[in-house]
Amino acid sequence: MKLWGGRFTKEENQLVHNFNESLSFDCRFYRQDIEGSIAHVTMLEKQGIVSEEDRDAIIAGLEGILADLESKKLEFTAEHEDIHSFVEANLTERIGEAGKRLHTGRSRNDQVALDMKLYCRDEIGELDGLVRALLGEILKLMEENLDTYMPGFTHLQKAQPVTLAHHLGAYFEMFYRDLGRLCDIKKRMNACPLGAGALAGTTYPLDREYSARLLGFDGPTFNSMDSVSDRDYVIELLSALSTIAMHLSRFSEEVIIWNSNEYRFVELDDAYSTGSSIMPQKKNPDIAELVRGKTGRVYGALVAILTTMKGLPLAYNKDMQEDKELTFDAIDTVKGCLALFTGMISTMAFRKDVMEASAKNGFTNATDAADYLVNHGVPFRDAHGIVGQLVLHCLDKDIALDDMTLEEFQAVSPVFEEDIYEAISMKSCVQRRVTQGAPGQEAMRQAIAACHRRLEQ
Repeated sequence: MKLWGGRFTKEENQLVHNFNESLSFDCRFYRQDIEGSIAHVTMLEKQGIVSEEDRDAIIAGLEGILADLESKKLEFTAEHEDIHSFVEANLTERIGEAGKRLHTGRSRNDQVALDMKLYCRDEIGELDGLVRALLGEILKLMEENLDTYMPGFTHLQKAQPVTLAHHLGAYFEMFYRDLGRLCDIKKRMNACPLGAGALAGTTYPLDREYSARLLGFDGPTFNSMDSVSDRDYVIELLSALSTIAMHLSRFSEEVIIWNSNEYRFVELDDAYSTGSSIMPQKKNPDIAELVRGKTGRVYGALVAILTTMKGLPLAYNKDMQEDKELTFDAIDTVKGCLALFTGMISTMAFRKDVMEASAKNGFTNATDAADYLVNHGVPFRDAHGIVGQLVLHCLDKDIALDDMTLEEFQAVSPVFEEDIYEAISMKSCVQRRVTQGAPGQEAMRQAIAACHRRLEQ
């Protein structure tokens, strides 16, 4: 019989049951549901609502169900509507009448709200660990590539020389903010809905503060209607996951470009590449492409739950059951992407010589040539024009600025001297940039030290 079946005289239509049931996906909650039930009955006994004997029997029964589910001795069966009815039915079957007292002072509305919060909180902990692992790998690569020169880009055009450490440092900042978002969400959602009932609390003398403490919450939620109809923490989590996925996608796009024959900046490890069924020479960046592709899937979950929630009146509505599969899938997707992406970049080889040659051949030192003239008394606007002429000359001869003779430099401007070559070398161009956040070695060493401190906090 359904938990709500007393008022009904006809059996539920099987199609209705299939459409209405959620056990097929909320069975993920079994640990959280049992954890919440143990806290609830512990509180009920403290308040004198159930006996000590019933409490002990219920807890022993719940722990037995948990152990049997973990060992696969007990399996989920289709006749149950959701994880709550599954656990309660099995409990009553095991311990008898005492099992029917577990639901005292509780509704499935506050129960599922609790389960969802506990689940999301646990998953945030795992996501935090995966983002930290990625940040650690990025930081390691930064330390190893302080002198790896490469072109920096704007509009996907070579702009100015930077280092690989500096380029990777931009992604460190992005993922570090993602870490902060996860932390903020965990703090904001850490209020316990248990005891809110269906929407209006209960007449039983529950100690909601005690239940919240048992479950590791900062305290109970303040409004019982909000407690059961609130899913904005799910929306926040999906938003954070979408941002993580977007950052992974941007980084993946660069790996894909860098791996192309035209760039050859990186060599992907065989373990994170695939081949072609027809073209034997191919080594495809499939992991990076899949990470990029799965970003749309995560975005879809966010848009779907926003759309689901946008027209719901207070308090609980069955529409809210749609939050689970979307959230589960987005969490699984981002966790998988984080783990695989971290493995991919940790095994990726960087072609440092190709990167530096690309920076030279892309006139990324043109701004420094102009600065050289400015430092010798030429107005910047004039210097800009002079270097533009140099670039045209190099394009005509298919050479880099570094390859020009001094005579060629002086033919455009007599201000140039022998020291121009030092001034426009990749090392000089980068190392002179010493402002905070710039790619110069000293600035980057300070940045890396700060990254370590922030990651340890």
